[in-house]
Amino acid sequence: MALLSNSDIIEHWKSAAAPLLPVLHAFHDRDGHLSEDALRAVSDGLGIPIAELFGSVTFYHHFAREAGGRDAPRVCTGNICALRGAHELLDALRSEGATPMPCAGRCDQPIPVLRGDKVFVGLTADSLAHGPTPLPPRYPGDGEECVFSAIREPGRATLPGYRNSGGYEGLEKLIKSGSPGETIELVNESKLAGRGGAGFPTGRKWQAVADAEGESKFIVCNADEGEPGCFKDRAIMDHDPHAVLEGMIIAGYACGAGQGFIYLRYEYPETFAGLERAIADADAAGLLGENILGSGFSFRIDVRRGAGAYICGEEGSLLNSLEGKHPFPRNRPPFPVTHGYNQQPTAVNNVETLASVPHIARRGAAWYCALGIGDQAGTKLISLSGDIERPGNYEVPLGLPLQTLLNDWAGGAPHGREIQAVTMAGLSGGFLAGADLNVTLDEPSIRSCGSFLGAGGVIVFDDSRDMVKAARDAMEFFAHESCGKCFPCRIGTQRLTERLAGEAGPASLADWKTEVEDIGSTMRATSACGLGVAAPMITDSLMKYFPDKVEKHVQT
Repeated sequence: MALLSNSDIIEHWKSAAAPLLPVLHAFHDRDGHLSEDALRAVSDGLGIPIAELFGSVTFYHHFAREAGGRDAPRVCTGNICALRGAHELLDALRSEGATPMPCAGRCDQPIPVLRGDKVFVGLTADSLAHGPTPLPPRYPGDGEECVFSAIREPGRATLPGYRNSGGYEGLEKLIKSGSPGETIELVNESKLAGRGGAGFPTGRKWQAVADAEGESKFIVCNADEGEPGCFKDRAIMDHDPHAVLEGMIIAGYACGAGQGFIYLRYEYPETFAGLERAIADADAAGLLGENILGSGFSFRIDVRRGAGAYICGEEGSLLNSLEGKHPFPRNRPPFPVTHGYNQQPTAVNNVETLASVPHIARRGAAWYCALGIGDQAGTKLISLSGDIERPGNYEVPLGLPLQTLLNDWAGGAPHGREIQAVTMAGLSGGFLAGADLNVTLDEPSIRSCGSFLGAGGVIVFDDSRDMVKAARDAMEFFAHESCGKCFPCRIGTQRLTERLAGEAGPASLADWKTEVEDIGSTMRATSACGLGVAAPMITDSLMKYFPDKVEKHVQT
């Protein structure tokens, strides 16, 4: 089969929505890298200045600029995989041109190695094997699941399997006997809040988009799951892709949107293929596209694959990336609900949030509210990894004690060790330790300890781990992933990394703590986005829970 020419690729995508990323991927896939000739063809074909295009392309981790770079091994050296020997595996593969990559979203399957469009996992070079995403562990609680309630049903990832287990019943119910306003009211009554980190009420967001003036409206699914320790969205998309599509279609119906995008992280190539199949099947069945279920409502979904940049999980950066701009965070206000994709009203929702909606539509708001414990409504997916006997994705009722999840559900620390600390919100919530490990899994309880639940990644460190080194590795990640737009984050993460590495800072413990606290407070007050606000939680919590280890570090 003849390869497409430069002009063929440009012409195929030029009139598509959000064309830059698919054009770059088409050249990258064809040639195995992005050459100077390819970039000039893209620049000319899409009307993007070459300097601007070059700046954007080189910002992403995974667009190779040297021949053969696309298929060379990329080894995850993220915070979990580093504990399992990732750097040794990287060294073993150096002869094949291996390079490191940040957390690749397989913390339950260390160590992932990305080769082209396949992901292999294993602890040594000769044990690497290609395999599917694990299903979530069976629910061990007395209550009921929502997002995972049917994910283990045979064939759930296919359209027939999805429909056999209740799929698209909620959409059909709302479109045929409801209205957009009633759909938003249902979501409001369920008390569903964003599950990607911010926790903003979903119904209020949809109402704002529905009420906003604009020529077009959009639904964007944020599937750029780049937070270390988070891998729940991958499980949903791989085993239950139609739940994400149905949630997006319902959101489009409620908001009056006609176009949806799934912004998928680069490190999930098999997920990309699965989503494309699910979209094609739904379209062929009349569940996507024109006049859905004969209702007069039309909606389409396109997948746009990122290229490796943690900051694109931030919604402003994600929208800029979609639009073909440099993926810097946006100043807010205005907010995406009025000025989102192409400055039009846009609802940006996380995978887990959208996958909850079909279940709520089918079973009702009261059912969903009752899934939580006490005053908490609904459930939360927790990605559990690190020094834990049974890592994986767990759906917990909001309000469940953290200790119940760690010890009763997941088996506690392995090899007779004790749990020393956990991180919350992936890395962004910093550490919890000591008596604060008795929190319940909900925002009020965790925020009372100075952290937050966020996207739901929990990384466990047993009592053999050096917590100063764990903090340094975390801050090194934030420094590497800082977009550089604002100097408080760009410089602050570097300075904190140096101090945690013992490379700089006062020799006096009191002065060291004062300086670190001052850097952190400046970052929180003046950073442009959540990365710079969250990163100091690492050093704050380290000093809070491990003052003796900090003292030893400073005085050594």
